[in-house]
Amino acid sequence: MGSTVVRLTASDPSPATLALVVAVALAKVVKIFAPSVPLELKWPNDLLVDGAKCSGILLERSGDSVVIGIGVNLASAPELPDRKTFCFAECGVAIDRDRFAEALAVALVDALWTWRHEGVESIVRAWLPLGHPVGTPLRVLEQDIDGTFDGLAADGALRLRRADGEVMLIHAGDIELRRPVEEGK
Repeated sequence: MGSTVVRLTASDPSPATLALVVAVALAKVVKIFAPSVPLELKWPNDLLVDGAKCSGILLERSGDSVVIGIGVNLASAPELPDRKTFCFAECGVAIDRDRFAEALAVALVDALWTWRHEGVESIVRAWLPLGHPVGTPLRVLEQDIDGTFDGLAADGALRLRRADGEVMLIHAGDIELRRPVEEGK
């Protein structure tokens, strides 16, 4: 899709939470262009359809700027050996790239305003109904820790409930959703 730059100010929330900001904006736009496609945000930076990745968000900080890269599988999706992928064209949803990019730019400006003026808590409240449900089994890959999703903390950190009931806060990392296998499949 493309990249954009956010210039940080001293009063901005943590730049790490920009992944949630972009995810909320991206989900809003996808719902406009593909309202019947069941989407789900995967913390902190992926958009899934039926468990398959259809978008990703990358952040790279340089000084007082954050470069945000956004990839969306509108017309095609790469084949990956380790995960399913999805593109909108495969399910008969044709999305014009330029119109999508324009709508995403507007939604991103709106979400950035919310982030800067209302705080991360507002973004977290917008993210939660779009994300994987509380109780979803998951693994934090870098730390090789299993647990269940217990929502997000006010600062956007993932709340990981361990089997012993302890709740850990995960501020960065890659997670794997571990959906139970349905019988007969």
